[in-house]
Order: sequence, then C-alpha cells, then structure tokens
Amino acid sequence: MSMRLFDTARGEVVPFQPGSSVSMYVCGITPYDATHLGHAFTYLTFDLVIRRLEDLGHEVRMVRNITDVDDSILGKAREIGVPFMDLAADEMDNFHDDLAALDLRPALAEPTATGSIRAMLDLIGRLEAGGHTYTVEGTTFFDISTYCDFGSISGYDEATMLGHAAERGGHPDDPRQRNPLDFVLWQASADDEPSWDSPFGPGRPGWHIECSAMAMAELGDTIDLHGGGDDLVFPHHECESAQSRAVTGEPLARHWMHVGMVAYEGVKMSKSLGNLVFVRNLRHLHDPRAIRLALLAHHYRAGFEWFDYDIDDGITRLDRLITASRRPRGPNPAPTLAAVRSALDDDLDTAAARDAIDVLAGAILAGSGEDPTAASGLATAAGLLGVRLDSTVPESWKRTT
Repeated sequence: MSMRLFDTARGEVVPFQPGSSVSMYVCGITPYDATHLGHAFTYLTFDLVIRRLEDLGHEVRMVRNITDVDDSILGKAREIGVPFMDLAADEMDNFHDDLAALDLRPALAEPTATGSIRAMLDLIGRLEAGGHTYTVEGTTFFDISTYCDFGSISGYDEATMLGHAAERGGHPDDPRQRNPLDFVLWQASADDEPSWDSPFGPGRPGWHIECSAMAMAELGDTIDLHGGGDDLVFPHHECESAQSRAVTGEPLARHWMHVGMVAYEGVKMSKSLGNLVFVRNLRHLHDPRAIRLALLAHHYRAGFEWFDYDIDDGITRLDRLITASRRPRGPNPAPTLAAVRSALDDDLDTAAARDAIDVLAGAILAGSGEDPTAASGLATAAGLLGVRLDSTVPESWKRTT
C-alpha cells in the first residue's frame, strides 16, 4: 500500500513510495508575528501525511526550520525596538504552544538560520567554485544562466516568475543583477542589522540559501518530501532546488508538496490588511480539536475562505464524535477505518475521511449494530485524522482558558 500525492514538479498526483524511513523537510515560519490559520492549515496537512505514513509502518524524520534572520523579522524588530533574537524566541514559544494545542507532531529537528551560518557559507563556497555565482558591491548572487533547469519545479513562464519574484522577496529590478531572476546568496548588512564575517564580505545570508543549507545538513543531499505553502513554489523552492542541485548534481527532493492559501471572508489574509485569524485567539475560545475538524473540511491544495461561523461545524462534529465514542455498541467499524485510510491515500481527501467517521458516529448514536468494538474503532479512525476522542480536554487548551 502507498499514498498518492500531488507532486508540484510533475504537475500530477503520483504514488509516494518512500523507504521504511522517510525524510521530510517542511519550511517553517519567520517568527515575527503570531501563528495564523494559514500556518495551521499548512502544518496540519503535513501532520496528516506523517500520521498516515506511520500508520503504514514508516518512520518519519520531519525537519522544520526557523528563519530567525530575514528582512521581515529584522524590520519588525526595528519597528518595535527589540533585539531580533528576542522577538524570534518569544514568537517561537507561541508557535510551539499553538502547534501543541492542535496536537501536531513535533519536528525531529528545528534548525535556525542563525545557527547554520557556517553551513550556508560552505554551500555558497561550493557554488562559487562551480562557477555559479558573482559578486557586486558586497552582494553575492546565484547566476541562473549556469543552471539549465531553472523553472522546472514551478513550471512557470518568465513573466510569471518575474511577477512572483517582485512580490515575494526578490528584486528583479536590481541593476546589479545580470538576469532579473538571479537571486541573493549573501548580502551586506545594514548598520543596525546582524552581520557575520565571510569570504564574500561581512553580511548576512539571503533567504533561499538558508533552507538548502539546513535541509541538506539535517537530512542529506536528497529528501523524500519537501513542502510548504504554495506561495513558496516560486521563488523560494525553485531557488532552493537550483542552488542545491548545482552543487550536488542530485535533486534536492524526490517529491514537492504545496498547500493552498487561506483567505478570510473573501479577502486574502495579510498583516497589512489586519485580517489575520490567529490560532491563539481561536484556541482561547474553542477546543482545538474542533478547529482541526473545521479545517479538515478543505482539501489541502485548493485553498479556501475561512468564515467565523466555520468553527460551528467543527464543534458540532466533535460533540457527536465524543458522544458516540462513549456508547457501548454500534456497527462494525472496519469499513470506516478502510474508508478513512483510502481517503487519506487519495491525495489527502480529508473531507471524505471526516465524513466517513461522522457517518459511523451517526450510526452508533442511532443505535445501529451490536459490535462492541464500534467505539474503539471510531476512536482509531478519528485518531488517523489527529482527533483524540478521550474524555480529557487537552492540557494545551486548558492552560489558555
């Protein structure tokens, strides 16, 4: 048995058939603000992949990085007048609390950008030795003309790549660049920014080199599955792939998986609009299991709009599941377990999996069947979706109410 998952680079749903030990790298947050619902939806998606792989008998080694030096975090720290490392530490504590409340699997390792500078410099040095870089006025760029497969992850045309680069941290109009799509590997720091000595001059790393260095240091040259939000397809993951393969000659990842964006009541969530839905606020008001059930209504690739009343469905379903799990008898749960596993294997069809456990709960509550394993089977099926049906309110929720 194996899962079938959409691979961004191939543009289709394909079998995901790793070995007994699965390496997974999920791009983490830049910790300059609270965890929002888009983060939760992304990390929930990969949590489900991990749970199903474990159910199939695999060991999963998931690494999630912390981008603790970046334009965004440095700008926020400057704005509020605190050291950027203090800001990062505070927000990472909040992030870990939010993920624990949602019962998401912890990472095997969480390397930080600031703790990986040496690995980044080594990687840039190897790129320089291979003729893939050039330096102008203290900034070292990756020269995409030296890499023939640039664009193979996203499949975007040049105009689309240029548009995304401009919107997502690139500088295609920088006159120092030989090609508008070239990207920064190392840059000079501003006077109030952190700086490290390097063979390329004092400064700090570019965004993309950080994840290549951390992923390869923790998991090796080629990872089974690399993922994140679909806003990372370009430029971040495209650039990661290019610089990594330029050094090793091997693909950075065998499978690329991306999660759709979450909007709020018809408008894209963004800090500038002030319409971010923060996980900490939701979990102060609602059992995190209900939040999880509400999110499971949506397919991970589609993206969706969150409305405040969406939590009501999660609350209703959770109440039904808990009540049903306390009944002594019901239908044979085996078909439900098979249906949930089949739905997860079908490119994470979480809506179908959620409906399957709800149908079993309804049958138990209706008094259908005499199987004494119905309730335990329901709990097992819900557990595949990360929803625990014991009678204890999660400690991580009680601490915040």
